[in-house]
Amino acid sequence: MLNNLRWILSAVAIVVAMVLPDVSYAQLDAAAMARAQRNGENTNIYGSTIPGMEGTGMEGEEGMDDADTTATKKKRERKPLESYYFTDTVRALPNWKWNVDRYYNRVNIMPLDTTLSDWRIDYVFYRKGVGDMALGGLGQSSQPVNWFDRSQDRDFTFARGYDAYTARIENVPFYNSKKPLTNLTYLESGQKRYREEHFELVHSQNITPSLSANVSYKARSTMGRYDWQRTKNHALSVGAAYTGKRYSVHAAYMNNMVDTRENGGVVGEWAIADTVFEMPSGVPMRLASSEAHNHYRNHSVFVKQAYAIPFERVTEYDFSIADLSAMYIGHQFEYNSWSKVYTDKKASYTNERGSYDDDGNYIPTTHEYYDDWFINPETTRDSISERLISNKIFVQVQPWDRYGAVSTIDGGVGFDIHTYSYMRLKDYVRGNMTRDKRTSWYLYGAASGMIKRYADWRADVKYHPSGYRGGDLSVGAEITLRAFIREHPLILTGRFRQELRSPSYWHENLFSNHYVWFNSFGKESETRFEVSFSVPDIALELGAWQGVVKNMIYYGNDSRVAQNPGIVSLTSLYARKDFRIAGFHLDHRALVQITSDEYVLPVPTFSAYLSYYYEFWVKRDVLRVQVGLDGRFNTAYYAPGYNPALSAFYNQREVKIGNYPYIDAFISAKWKRMRILLKVQHLNMNLFGNGEYFQVARYPLNPRMFKLGISWSFYD
Repeated sequence: MLNNLRWILSAVAIVVAMVLPDVSYAQLDAAAMARAQRNGENTNIYGSTIPGMEGTGMEGEEGMDDADTTATKKKRERKPLESYYFTDTVRALPNWKWNVDRYYNRVNIMPLDTTLSDWRIDYVFYRKGVGDMALGGLGQSSQPVNWFDRSQDRDFTFARGYDAYTARIENVPFYNSKKPLTNLTYLESGQKRYREEHFELVHSQNITPSLSANVSYKARSTMGRYDWQRTKNHALSVGAAYTGKRYSVHAAYMNNMVDTRENGGVVGEWAIADTVFEMPSGVPMRLASSEAHNHYRNHSVFVKQAYAIPFERVTEYDFSIADLSAMYIGHQFEYNSWSKVYTDKKASYTNERGSYDDDGNYIPTTHEYYDDWFINPETTRDSISERLISNKIFVQVQPWDRYGAVSTIDGGVGFDIHTYSYMRLKDYVRGNMTRDKRTSWYLYGAASGMIKRYADWRADVKYHPSGYRGGDLSVGAEITLRAFIREHPLILTGRFRQELRSPSYWHENLFSNHYVWFNSFGKESETRFEVSFSVPDIALELGAWQGVVKNMIYYGNDSRVAQNPGIVSLTSLYARKDFRIAGFHLDHRALVQITSDEYVLPVPTFSAYLSYYYEFWVKRDVLRVQVGLDGRFNTAYYAPGYNPALSAFYNQREVKIGNYPYIDAFISAKWKRMRILLKVQHLNMNLFGNGEYFQVARYPLNPRMFKLGISWSFYD
């Protein structure tokens, strides 16, 4: 289907490009929100800055976003949007989107990005900070390089490596659009036998000013540049939102599927660096002959509703009660089901370098990837699943209004039912799968406030009094201070969090063909501090983290779960600065990490993501182009390995990787409503560097390949 769609989209793009008039139709959403933030306006009703806007360079860029005006026709005036979620500044935008807070009666408002800012970064996990360490192919597992960006969620840890691709309520967007919004995106690279494809379809439409519905579908796949690497990744979300003056409801259905072949990585780094094999398909992989395979499925339903009870008289002219004292009561329901099936067959691989005996005879070295075969000595079929049913009741009190020194006070109680299913040895005899059901309940609360536009604060707590995960505690606080120099904001933010958390169920219980353990671990204790400073108008961002973890749980060198009884600390420093000299952009992101124990928490000392490009108008207000280079780099260290049977990154001490610059050359363009991308990925292959282009031990990144893509938005 994607192959046929590629030709259809290409043909339509050519035809429409010839017939559309020479005016720009891109939305003003991102620019309007950026200018509001530049002027110190609060586009988030809770005082936080708009995620992703700081330092993007879209704030009032002359001749770019200001020129992206949409021709308007005089229409019949319709009923205004009535909602306590959105301020007058937000309601004035043509289109915007938001995410729902999982715990509190909040929404996080975001811009609709139709600019060129990050369009050239086609792998989504490279868009934040210095990005992720990845197995190589599109849709395969990845993990943030910055340890403080890694998820600590204990539910179904086997799917954690696919967080960059999966649809979850944290990243499922809801839209408000005055006209129906549709976006199509398609990117591809490589010959048919090696092709990577990325397809996205987003459609949103308002039925009434307060009622909207949307669907988002994303498909990423790679045939694999290396042997036995094919991966398919699909994410679907369907959402509906009603945001009325008093009643609101958000509902979403999410479906995720990952189907991936697991080749186990190369037999040795030398197989890539020495180029003794036909590149890339001839490189020997450790699990290729085992036909190892992982299949993941996820179904999730989310419904959150709230009703407002104002403490003051509401008139027909009040489109929002955000300025009034009120109380909100609500309920949240969530169903989340994950499953994973891992299969393989017994096979061995040969290290082609081998060894020689005393007589000079060559002796090949043969290895097996897995040491143990507990259930079946020839084949594996491990099936694991997890289900969560969650209900929450919450109350939010707004003593004065949402802009007061104490704007909201939140509280709630939640009840979760966890069901874990897997096959134990006795189950193979009786033919039934073991199901372990556990229940937990918790209390949570928060308070927040703001002092005009100069400061806002927030504190929260969550506690499990008893039952499964009894004694778990999370306490956090945040304060943001703003100063203005000629209406240009300077933003200083401090955060603190203290957590006491139970181990994941799967860290303590597992029975499979290759790994068996029944552990009894203590709770992890983590203390985390964060300070950040940003000046959006000059694209400057500085950050510092300090974390201390006691009883840290990790995967050791043998891929088995272990717990460190001592204390591990990590210090991270992050800097981002984008320079502009006329049309030249010199963008820099750098991260320094210092760990107290590299055996338990290995991280690269220095990592960087650099982008140098020139941006210019080919035809004013019609076609804007970027031409340049992107590069990624980290110093050498004992990078994590990846275990396919466990779907987990583990700490290995056999090989160091790093000190290799990975460079892409690109041309990206915005033509009216369409964005276009041409890219040569891994431009420097065999030109310079040590030849060991790895981010995860034994998993090579893609060799040189050509990419092209388009993204087209429709607003009527």
